[in-house]
Amino acid sequence: MTESSQSSGQEQRRTRRGGQILVDALRGNGADLAFCVAGESYLDVLDGFVDVPALRLITCRHEGGAANMAEAYGKLTGRPGIALVTRGPGACNAAIGVHTAMQDSTPMLLLIGQVARDQAEREAFQEIDYRRMFAPLAKWVAQIDDARRIPELIGHAFDVAASGRPGPVVLALPEDMLGDSVAVADRRARGPVTSHPAPADIARLATMLAQAQRPLMIVGGGWDDAGCADIRRFAEAFQLPVCCSFRRQDVMDNRSPCYAGDLGTGPNPKLAPRIAAADLLLVVGARLGEQTTQGYGLLAAPQPAQTLIHSHPAAEELGRVFRPDLAIQSGNAPMAAALAGLAPPAGRPVWADWTEAARADYRRWQEPEPGHFVLDLASVMESLRDSLPDDAILTYDAGNFSTWGQRYLRYGRPGRQLGPTSGAMGYSVPAAVAASLLHPDRTVVSMVGDGGFLMTGQELATAIHAGATPIVLVFDNGMFGTIRMHQERRFPGRTIATTLTNPDFAALARSYGAYAATVTRTADFAPAFEDARASGRAAVLHLQIDPEQITTRARLSELGKA
Repeated sequence: MTESSQSSGQEQRRTRRGGQILVDALRGNGADLAFCVAGESYLDVLDGFVDVPALRLITCRHEGGAANMAEAYGKLTGRPGIALVTRGPGACNAAIGVHTAMQDSTPMLLLIGQVARDQAEREAFQEIDYRRMFAPLAKWVAQIDDARRIPELIGHAFDVAASGRPGPVVLALPEDMLGDSVAVADRRARGPVTSHPAPADIARLATMLAQAQRPLMIVGGGWDDAGCADIRRFAEAFQLPVCCSFRRQDVMDNRSPCYAGDLGTGPNPKLAPRIAAADLLLVVGARLGEQTTQGYGLLAAPQPAQTLIHSHPAAEELGRVFRPDLAIQSGNAPMAAALAGLAPPAGRPVWADWTEAARADYRRWQEPEPGHFVLDLASVMESLRDSLPDDAILTYDAGNFSTWGQRYLRYGRPGRQLGPTSGAMGYSVPAAVAASLLHPDRTVVSMVGDGGFLMTGQELATAIHAGATPIVLVFDNGMFGTIRMHQERRFPGRTIATTLTNPDFAALARSYGAYAATVTRTADFAPAFEDARASGRAAVLHLQIDPEQITTRARLSELGKA
């Protein structure tokens, strides 16, 4: 058999350089978009993109931006988002996106140029051992030392990133390996492996639910639209109250009569007592981590007082902190489909009043509290809620400003809510750029504080260059608001390191070529937003807000008096 021959079911071997083999492997595994900051350590890969126009490569302005864009792509598609960076400093800058992907269970692939193989272990220029560096941050870290194994290892990376509990994979690419010419066949894409619930477990779940008086469902993690539709169908058929974990509010349509709120930062004060009063918790997809359990305080560890049914794609998450009465290892979509197939109770369930009360609590929480501010954020969110289409994509940065959007806006598919549950600043603008590139026909709104904007706001240049059109709302209160809040609570009147001196954000945005406007009054927000949307360009609305608006429930000056 000649080198170019193939056995049955195998692709034909072709002689190519390593960089070309890698790009072909990315495309063969379904990649259509990748984000990079160019580097000399992977020039052969960059050259490979020239011959594969179907795989679009986006040039970013910082590796942190590229990694965050890849993470956002993974959230939106369920497929691994791809970032390419150079060795050393590039990899260090990109680490924040890997950390977010791990904590947020997002499929992602970070490709890092590496020193030549004959220079390893000499502390060569920008050399780092990525296996040790990324071991705690990624699902799998490896180095491809043989170009003939590129199709194998790239394919495996896609499978690992998207299977089970999704997460990031990091591959190091020695520079000389990428230049090797070898004959190798492409590997057929396999696709992720998803676990399914056992029929006996679903039957036991149904029995436990039928015995409950005050059940409540918590949903979280990564979901596709079909899974979201199924979980809503199940909840409404059984009239179950549902709350979402931190920044997963789009899993359950907020307009559903079963939706009861979210367990994020600044949740409805009535939600925690309701969870404590529940006699059965059905948790689907959520990790029951620190944010969702409000500092691990909502449930008793290790054995909750409530009957706990916990379904999660990863076996290691089941019982990690809270011991479930029924543990089910399952992907979210298969679990939702199995639940949607259950026969609902005949007539009105015993917990119907309980569900209606939970919904009423949520509806009251949606009513804006009078702020009496010149630019009132609750009123701004009301205006935004009324103008956004159902398929709008909202991206969030870390910060207290985000609590207004989390409280007053409504979410549900096909719309999306993207935010780092890792709490990383600098996420929102890159994520919005990626979202706009993926869905150029949809309204994409980025919400970011003045601190976060100056971490990755330069990706506006990427948006202009690539034709993305996100609308960025910069909430400017002249400080790191979340840290100031904690300072005022713990050390009243002794603040330090949280005051910011900011540029004119609108002028800065215009210098990039974006549409921009400064908003100082509530009445000016709605027309400014419509002008931004009509501009057809990336846009920035600089919202100059009173620092007293520190949370949706408190003023800054009140914190030290509590």
